[in-house]
Amino acid sequence: MTTQEYIKAIEMRHSRRAYQNRHLDEATKNVIKEMVEAVNKSSNLDLIFIDDATPAFRIFQGKFSMIAVCGDDSQKSMEAAGYYGESIVLQCVYHGLGTCWVSGTFNENKVYEMTKLPRNKRLYCVIAIGYPKERQNAVEKTMYKATHKKNKSYQDMFESCDEKLSEEYSYAMKLVEMAPSAVNRRPVKFRYENGVLSGRVEEPYSDQSIDFGIAKLHFVLGCKAKGINGKWSENNVFEEIKTQKIKFEKEDN
Repeated sequence: MTTQEYIKAIEMRHSRRAYQNRHLDEATKNVIKEMVEAVNKSSNLDLIFIDDATPAFRIFQGKFSMIAVCGDDSQKSMEAAGYYGESIVLQCVYHGLGTCWVSGTFNENKVYEMTKLPRNKRLYCVIAIGYPKERQNAVEKTMYKATHKKNKSYQDMFESCDEKLSEEYSYAMKLVEMAPSAVNRRPVKFRYENGVLSGRVEEPYSDQSIDFGIAKLHFVLGCKAKGINGKWSENNVFEEIKTQKIKFEKEDN
């Protein structure tokens, strides 16, 4: 997908808990499995695709699959899970699927039975994926109202900001506003000091690190859309990647 397609998916995405009464078709499942495999190869994660996720849920409706988001018991792996998991979510949303990041409101014992996860791996959360119903049901509307009473603006996410953000960074932070997080709390705290942007969460060994990873991806995509390539360092500082133009010497005639 192109950067603009990812941006479109961010604008389209809403957490969906009501799905049609049919499972994903084989072609779609195969594409999702390929994405899961690609993420596992490029990261220290153990994402697991589960065809029928309905036995592990009560408040969700219809039929749907899920990705069990698993990995090492470390902060960095949890952040990576949010970053790469959200990339899969956005690809699914762009192609018309409904998705939902879920933590705590599913039967973990059933998911462990389904995945047969080794003892040295941790189940962080799951991502439900299915064909969404055309309209939100009563449960979805109620949960949306409960978690969106007061949306936190990106300005409120800053602990410190010693100068005005650039147009590019402001745009990227607006996409961070749209990043999903548990109960829409938006726990990431940013600092912008001496031209350097960094972030953190207060409880790094919790699902807040998942939220941080998701926010990181949204920021990177926003910067790319405005012509800035960058990545997050190990100490959670955003580093711009400067590209150098190759200059060729003129040949003598």
